[in-house]
Amino acid sequence: MEASGEFVALARVAAILPSLAPPEVGIGDDAAVVRSPSGWTLLAADTVVAGVHADLDLVGLDDLGWKAVAVNVSDIAAMGGVPSHLLVTIAGPPDTDLDLLYRGIAAAAQAWGCPVVGGDLTNAPTLVVTVAITGSLPGRPILRSGAQAGDGIWVTGPLGLSAAGLRQLQHAGKMAAGAAPTIHCRPRPSVAAGLAARSAGATAMIDVSDGLAADLGHLALASGVGLVVDVIPVGEGATTDEALVGGEDYVLAFTAPSSSVVEDAFAGLPRPIRIGTCVVDPAVRLVLGRPFPDRGGWEHAWR
Repeated sequence: MEASGEFVALARVAAILPSLAPPEVGIGDDAAVVRSPSGWTLLAADTVVAGVHADLDLVGLDDLGWKAVAVNVSDIAAMGGVPSHLLVTIAGPPDTDLDLLYRGIAAAAQAWGCPVVGGDLTNAPTLVVTVAITGSLPGRPILRSGAQAGDGIWVTGPLGLSAAGLRQLQHAGKMAAGAAPTIHCRPRPSVAAGLAARSAGATAMIDVSDGLAADLGHLALASGVGLVVDVIPVGEGATTDEALVGGEDYVLAFTAPSSSVVEDAFAGLPRPIRIGTCVVDPAVRLVLGRPFPDRGGWEHAWR
């Protein structure tokens, strides 16, 4: 059977398009890295679709707007960068409550200091919010491809809370309260954690958007290393399965050679958790002593 799915489709698209000349970075990382007169600029874009990325029976339009910004901020954080500006395009039915939607967008833009400077507005049968973001780099970008055998594997927070929040919302509706539903509705990626990982000498980094198993798999493939994961920091109220494959946590997973330097770099921030080690053999993918799950996080269907 011919391989299919989002990541196979992206590989085909990348083969069609011209590649960038190193050290510029194009398709295949959390954000593109391109030259600018002042040094380097980060570029990323992401889309949230009502009914695909959010159930509007369970979350508000303002939550959808917040999430559209947050997922882009997370991509910049995963490169060790700082978000700068946003462009927002809305396609949706004419009766969409734009004021409520943009209140969520504006709140998130203010939270991360990246103002909306333009975009587009058009009608469509389904609500689609696309955000493009620029970011700056205080040094070299942290790519997915730099991990080395012997590096520790770290995550910057507990996992599974977004998936647990969705489960709780599906059970109790919008009345569900607590940390997990809040994280699902309004994820909070940490730019400060990305900068701390940079200071700690992170060799590779990725945000946990598709699920820990899937995203560590992307990092390992790009770096040509194997993975042995012996700790899963499961968020309160979540299950180990939700932590491994639930996705949309938007914490950072990174690799670094020195535990003491990592601890020093994160002084004053929530302490990251070392969950495993990179190994030489790229065929090794073990989590809690077992092979990584075949099903790993969210993947859109493309042929």
